[in-house]
Amino acid sequence: MDGRPSLRRKGGQNPAYRSTHYPSTPLEKAPLLLHLPYHELPVEDPGEPDTRSPLRYLLWLARHQKHLLFWNAFFGIGWMVSQALLWAAVGAAIDHGIARHSESSLFRWVGIVMALGLFQAVCGSLRHQLAVTNWMNAAYRTVQVIGHHIARTGTSVTDEIQSGDVVNTVAADAMRIGGAYDVLARFLGSIVAWIVVSFILLSTSVELGLIVLLGVPILATLTVPLMKPLHATQAAQREAAGRLAALGSDTVAGLRILRGVGGEEVFLGNYRRQSDLVRRAGNRIATPQAGLESGQVLLPAILTAIVTFLGARDVMRGTLQPGQLVAFFGYATFLTTPLRTAIEYVISTTRAYVGAGRVLRILTVEPLVKEPTNPRPWPARVEVLEDVRSGIRLQRGVLSAVVTENSSDASFIADRLGRFVADVDGVVVNGIALQEFSVKDTRTNIVVSEIEPRLFSGELRYELVPHRSTSDATIREALDTSSALDILDALDDGLGTSVDERGREFSGGQRQRLSLARALLRDSDVLILVDPTSAVDTHTEGRIASRLSDARQGRATLITTTSPLLLEHTDHVFVYRDGRVVAEGTHATLINQSSDYRHIVLREDA
Repeated sequence: MDGRPSLRRKGGQNPAYRSTHYPSTPLEKAPLLLHLPYHELPVEDPGEPDTRSPLRYLLWLARHQKHLLFWNAFFGIGWMVSQALLWAAVGAAIDHGIARHSESSLFRWVGIVMALGLFQAVCGSLRHQLAVTNWMNAAYRTVQVIGHHIARTGTSVTDEIQSGDVVNTVAADAMRIGGAYDVLARFLGSIVAWIVVSFILLSTSVELGLIVLLGVPILATLTVPLMKPLHATQAAQREAAGRLAALGSDTVAGLRILRGVGGEEVFLGNYRRQSDLVRRAGNRIATPQAGLESGQVLLPAILTAIVTFLGARDVMRGTLQPGQLVAFFGYATFLTTPLRTAIEYVISTTRAYVGAGRVLRILTVEPLVKEPTNPRPWPARVEVLEDVRSGIRLQRGVLSAVVTENSSDASFIADRLGRFVADVDGVVVNGIALQEFSVKDTRTNIVVSEIEPRLFSGELRYELVPHRSTSDATIREALDTSSALDILDALDDGLGTSVDERGREFSGGQRQRLSLARALLRDSDVLILVDPTSAVDTHTEGRIASRLSDARQGRATLITTTSPLLLEHTDHVFVYRDGRVVAEGTHATLINQSSDYRHIVLREDA
């Protein structure tokens, strides 16, 4: 309706920013333990992202959820370290309890083992819940900044990037970015646990301690040569997948035309070729990724074998206790987890880096409409909105109409007055140039309802009033004005009915009437309706025409139409041709005096 995307959810006063609660969110389950504020997703204001590089964008996301990341790291470290200390307690139970036949020592160390196990379980549960929360926060914030940027840039993004590729970025790349924050706590926990185990080993055996302390990073560096090819192959596969998604999206949009010209086979051939490119690009990822994932098993196994061999030798020499050997074996086995986690983190961050690059491709598209450096405050009320260049002048309390020979001229007028194009020179609000006001104020106070009504999925109530709370009585009043009460009465759940994507359960005329009601409910200073009754029958159009003036009393309204039924209910009509107003007056006056008007409205020969 007004160029802004909406996120709609059931059950809230502010559906644009409300979502359902995630059942695994730790902030909801353990608020007293964490003492952290609970945030719903999506957030009200995602902020201005750092678009200088993919790394800076990822760091910007981290700063916005630093408290969640801190607690996630805290529990991740506790989870990992408790696993490491568990083996020390097991070894001590063997040496002090079993080998020395001391029941008290055995029960004491068994109790320590159980306490460590319980602590590990608690930390692991909270770590996992916070990991999911961090993942969702990063992913949803990314989706939001993309949505806000598209709302600000208008058609600039889809002019430069195919819409299917944009959808693929939101659906896939945002999730990949979130995945990096999911693994982060385990990665940090792995580092701390490796240091703790290394010092335990050093205090028992310098030789074994040094092997572990130095062996883990040395083995991890063996995976570094695979990172660059993995990054390159993932980027290539992502690029090919984006083109495939864009091809599919564009084809679905033009499917009727393709069938009409017999182009199905041509499309199918193109889609098969692009799909094959995606498959081959995916296969090329397999080599470096298989190397990394194989390293998760092979490299820790090598370290385990070395530590176990040297530990067994020391036991036979009498320099190491049997319980210590069991602990050493447990350490070596445990250290496979930190090493595998480090490799997993490399894979996840590589995917996130590639995904961030795709996101920045969207976020760096410049908007068509530029914000002023120092925007003026919007006037208390709009008395006059005028396009000096064309001669169209909208006044407060006047229901105006503009008649054009073709629909493209009507859309151009609406875009200029609504500031959806870069060139708005000559458009003034109360004598002040429109471009001196912020885009946000313009969108709030000048609402443009397009000729093609767009409905989204969600509850009908929030489909009609997406950004604020409005009483059912007010909504019904707007539906009555747009002659849409019959639509509401036919729905079993009334305003609580769930609308399918694109409102496909409604006819074209029904969607148009619902869209008109939505525009009226904005109650804006200026409302511009582009052919609001083109898909409805004559009787319905007559009812809308008779009610529209009263509904918009005291505000400025412009209708682009050629319907005599609508025009005879307006206060003033402009006849537009070749970029300017060639005649104006009431409908009755123009019928008698303007041949251009009769030609357009009554289809008379000029």
